[in-house]
Amino acid sequence: MTTTTTTPVAPTPAAQAPPLPRIRRRALAPGKRLPASRLIGPGLVLALWAAASAAGRLDPAAIPAPWTVLRTAGQLWSDGTLSTDVLTSLERAGYGFALGLTAGVVLALAAGLSRVGEALIDGTVQLNRAIPTLGLIPLFILWLGIGETFKIAIIAIVVYIPIYLNLHAALSGIDHRFVELAEVQGLSRVRFIRQIVIPGALPGFFVGLRLGVTGSWLSLVVLEQINATSGLGYLMFQAQNYGRTDVILVGLLIYGVFGLISDSAVRIVERRVLSWRRTLSN
Repeated sequence: MTTTTTTPVAPTPAAQAPPLPRIRRRALAPGKRLPASRLIGPGLVLALWAAASAAGRLDPAAIPAPWTVLRTAGQLWSDGTLSTDVLTSLERAGYGFALGLTAGVVLALAAGLSRVGEALIDGTVQLNRAIPTLGLIPLFILWLGIGETFKIAIIAIVVYIPIYLNLHAALSGIDHRFVELAEVQGLSRVRFIRQIVIPGALPGFFVGLRLGVTGSWLSLVVLEQINATSGLGYLMFQAQNYGRTDVILVGLLIYGVFGLISDSAVRIVERRVLSWRRTLSN
């Protein structure tokens, strides 16, 4: 009896299944960050301002040209007026911001980590938040005098409120499962704060910090027009009396540059500290 073996025949190309079409996945993320992206918007506004001034579309008495503002800034800096006012404003904003930052962090930790602290602190802060801070100026002048103390106190209040609100919200929003895990692991209070509380609350803290930095400059421009003898706000107030819109624009531009620089500095620190997070921004 003979056996026959058959060898498998390779399928012809026509018999092969056609390849499946490649499905292109749609990118939903914003993509890579553009270099110097935050300067594009201000640069565009400056370009439009310069173009409108060159074309004669703007009244020079109301809105001077950018080169006129730069020339005025150079003159004020050369005679020492602008440098003195800038240093005075930086000193006031620095003292007020430091006090507000300390108060906001301490109160938020006390209210966020203790029910007793929350009962004593949170309601008072919410009440303070509902009162217009600049409306406290007459009362603080009666309490603290019309010198530098009341200006620093108002700046501190403007700064501490957003820092407290965002940090307290971040502390209250920590997932309770992490707390239970820390209890199971037997973590001490100090290790619980260092390993669970601080990493969980840092994103909210940086949001409040950015708002506080901006708030210090916003309040300063008003406070420096009240019984002040130096500072950018005082410089702008004197320019208003003489109709110098170019000097007013110099002060506004410096405030804007300071705000942009301080906000960018906080963003840089935030990205470095929170580099472990995977978010749309990074």
